[in-house]
Parts: sequence; structure tokens; C-alpha cells
Amino acid sequence: MRSRSVLPRICIALGVSDPQALQAHARDEADSGERFLEFRLDYLPRPEEGVAAIRDFLAARPDVSVLATCRRHQNQGRFNGSIEEQLRLLDAAVEAGARGVDVEIESAENAVAKLDVLRGRAMLILSYHNFEGTPAVEAVLKRMMRIPADAYKLVTTARKPSDNGRILALARTHAREHVIVLAMGEMGLPTRVLSPACGGLYTYAAPNAAEGTASGQVSARTLRGTYRIDRFTRHAKIYGVIADPVRHSISPAVQNRAFQSRRIDAVYLPLLTHAGQLKDLISFGEKLPLAGFSVTIPHKQKIMRYLAAIDPLARRIGAVNTVWRKAGKWRGTNTDAAGVTRPLATRLRLAKAQVLLIGNGGAARAAAFALGDAGSRLFITGRNPDRVRALAKACGAEPLLESQLAGRHFDALVHATPVGMFPHAGECYFPGEIPAGVVFDMVYNPLETVLCRRAAEQGKTVIPGLEMFLEQASAQFEIWTGESAPRAVMERAALDALGHSAAPATDL
Repeated sequence: MRSRSVLPRICIALGVSDPQALQAHARDEADSGERFLEFRLDYLPRPEEGVAAIRDFLAARPDVSVLATCRRHQNQGRFNGSIEEQLRLLDAAVEAGARGVDVEIESAENAVAKLDVLRGRAMLILSYHNFEGTPAVEAVLKRMMRIPADAYKLVTTARKPSDNGRILALARTHAREHVIVLAMGEMGLPTRVLSPACGGLYTYAAPNAAEGTASGQVSARTLRGTYRIDRFTRHAKIYGVIADPVRHSISPAVQNRAFQSRRIDAVYLPLLTHAGQLKDLISFGEKLPLAGFSVTIPHKQKIMRYLAAIDPLARRIGAVNTVWRKAGKWRGTNTDAAGVTRPLATRLRLAKAQVLLIGNGGAARAAAFALGDAGSRLFITGRNPDRVRALAKACGAEPLLESQLAGRHFDALVHATPVGMFPHAGECYFPGEIPAGVVFDMVYNPLETVLCRRAAEQGKTVIPGLEMFLEQASAQFEIWTGESAPRAVMERAALDALGHSAAPATDL
């Protein structure tokens, strides 16, 4: 196990408090094809039972490499014993067949001589964990490398997008030292996907049927299935979606499946970006480098200040949902507009059609200007009359108070608010009769909203929100790659993602 080349790209972290359950999870992972498992002995009330579990497991599965870890509680682990007891347990794990051990730097600095003996019998990984943030990582690695080891694991917590950049840069510049680098937390997910391609020795994943051992861990199935960690190379183009929240976006599943279908060396990631972090995100994107990204709530308008060029329609809309780099400069457009007009145009003639738009956010703005350009007579309503009036004035529409809708009927209705979106899927903007013949709901989780169901029951023509999502996502793919979008593949990926999703997924 000393040789870097024999290590799989993913190590499954098994943190289980029962030795039988630990073995069961290990067997399940091995049966699914995983060949590198970490046994967290410190999770067991009696860590020595973990040593026996390693021995029994490897007797049946000698083809699997086991890494033993027994982290002390002083270093955010669960083991309450001394350093001497910790090292004795790890030595016993090696006797049981473990091919590597992980020792945190705080313990290592107090037992250097004993580590040399341990290293002579197994791969020694020295580890550093920071659960608060990402410090000066070069200085941390320099401290760690004072102690000879076979690999150095440096794990921090990402508080802003550029923390990921500093972690990944460490992998690039110190690949020869055999480094394992990660940033914890949801914001750090890009490092879990990208670190092996950037030069990191391997990454960590949660087991498919249990909780992970660190914040932000995802399963190996997700790393391989959604992010194709074994398929893209270090030369891959990197794309993503910036949003807050972003965890349950279906865009990574859809765009990565599209890349796979077209055999494009690329990967698409969720890039959590909080309000006030866009400048930091742009800096991170330039250094990574990002080739392009999708933009959704709440950044569609503010991202514009960081772009060198914006197409005229997006500038009129005042919102951008698609960004790419050309000649080293960031450029932006808005594919939401076509995502609205194309599905509607297959159901009715938009010119002179009376359309009621509900909402005033980024997607609503795209719909308003696109429908205006198509020649529709547009009416706008919503629960914030001041913002409704401002949008109506900007696009030449007629504002309506909700109380003015009684007795009115429109050719089409476009719903562009989060009402009815999971987890509030039981809500509906219209409790009774829906005042339009064609009803277009931009919400696509759930696939059939209450609004869509009621519209169908009332004999209306229904356009589900997934149609808009697929239109705008296909347009993004074509802008980024110059190839035609595999629409059927993308639709299947979206349906698969929504079928397993239990959280908000919308692009309003």
C-alpha cells in the first residue's frame, strides 16, 4: 500500500458504533466494488473490537485495502485514551491486516520515534483537521512534513469559495509528497470531487447506506455516478452552478450526464456561494479555472457587475443565468427567456396573446421581457405590489393587484414564484378557478405541483416546470460546448434526480 499507484481514488470512511454493523457496512461496500475502506476504531465504545473486525473482514476480503484510524477526542475524534494507547491500537490493526494507519499531527508530534516503527510495517498517513476554517495551508503542510510519513492528509473547512482554490492548489504543487487534501462542509464539495484530478492521492466518501464521518461527505455512488470522478481527467473543463442554497440542485446530475453522453472531458459542480461572496467566487473561478457556470437564486442580478460582456436581452432583463469565459473574460446571457417562450409557443400563438405573469424575481423578469418581445399583451401580478409595478414599467406590461384578477381571463398564465415548491408542495397560488387556458408553472419539484394538477382538473392546457428547466439547461450546454444538447438524455437524468430528491429544486 506504500505505492501511490495502487490506491483507488476513493476511500470509504466507515464510522459505525457497533462492530457487527461495521463489518456489515464493509462487506456491502466491498460487494459493490469498493476496494479501499477506512475503519474508524474510535467510533466504537471498545476500539479493540474494531481490530477484530478488521481481521475478520480481511480474512474474507483480502483484496480490499483497510486504513485504520483511531482519532483522539482532543483532535475531534472519539477515542478517550492516551497517545500510547492510540498507537498500540493502530499497531494491533496493522497486525490484523490493515495496510495503512492515519495518525493526527497532534499525536504524531508527541511520538515521533514510535511512528518510525509503525511506518516500517504499514503506510503512515499524518493528518491535520481544522473544523473552523482554512488557515495558511502551506505553513500547515510544512509543519507536517517535519515528520517523515508516506502521505500527508490536510483537511480544512471551507467558509468561502476561494478556500477550495487554496486547498486544490496544494494538491497541484505537492503531488510528489503524496498529499490528501479536502475542505469540509457543503461549500467544500468541489474539493472532494476535484482533488484526485488535481494531484491528490485520493478522496473520501461516505458509505452508500450510512452517515459519513465528516461534514460534506457524499457517497462513492454519488462521486462516481453524478460527478464521474473516474471518468474526467486533470485536463477536464470545469463548470458549475452558483446558488444559495445549492445542495439539492438537479443541474449537476443533468449536465454531467450530458457531458458523458457527448464524451466531453468536463465536470459540473454545485458551488455554494453566499450573499456577498460573488467577488470571491469569481476569484476562485479564475484560478481553478472555471470554464462557465449557471446562476440562480439569489445571484442572477448581482453577478452582472462582475461580467465583461452581457448580451442585450440579458441586460434588458437585468438578470443573467449563464456565464462563460471567452478570451479570458467573463460573459453572460439569459437562457431563461427561451425556456419560457419555446414551451408556450408550441401551445398558442404568443403575438397578441394575453398572458398573466405571477412573480417579480429573476425568472419572472426573463419571462416578462421575452413575452413582451414576442408581442404578447402582458399583465403582471404578485404579492409585492411595488416590485410588480416596477417590473411592469420596465417591460411595458400592465400591473394588476391580486384583487383585480376576479372575473378576468387570460390566454396563458406563467407562474414564477416558489409557491407550491417542495417542501411546501401543498400550497397553490390559486385556491379556486385558474384564470387562463394555458397554465405554465416554473416550479418543477414536485414534478406535478398543486397548480398543475388543479389546472388539469379544470381542463386547462398544462406546461410543467421541467420543460423550462430542460430548455434553459440545453441552451447552456450548447453555449458552453458548441455541441447540440442531448435533450432526451438530459430529461432522463432530470427525472432520475427528481425521483430521488427530497428537497427544493427550482430556478426561479
